[in-house]
Amino acid sequence: QVQLVESGGGLVETGGPLRLSCAASGSIGRIGPMGWYLQAPGNERDLVATITSDGNTMYADSVKGRLAISRDNSKNAEYLQMSSLKPEDTAVYYCYALGRVRSELVSWGQGTQVTVSS
Repeated sequence: QVQLVESGGGLVETGGPLRLSCAASGSIGRIGPMGWYLQAPGNERDLVATITSDGNTMYADSVKGRLAISRDNSKNAEYLQMSSLKPEDTAVYYCYALGRVRSELVSWGQGTQVTVSS
């Protein structure tokens, strides 16, 4: 079992920064790529960013240039640095982890709310 716990969400003004963290525990050896999804009210979860074990990244077009994903394998953690936030970025942000061998979904976090005030 892999457990993921997000932190760092909150209320921020338009244009402001915010840094989300995701701490992994449990069967750490199972974890391969990690990433973030967001879910805005009334919408489905949308992929935001992904990072592989060796640091290769991928971003949704809507967030390129404003969000940066990173991970610290020594701390079993990943991060999402958010900047130039917009009200439309308001959502619950979930971290996730895929398996190292087959890239199957191994865990979701419980989500952290990000609210950007206009």
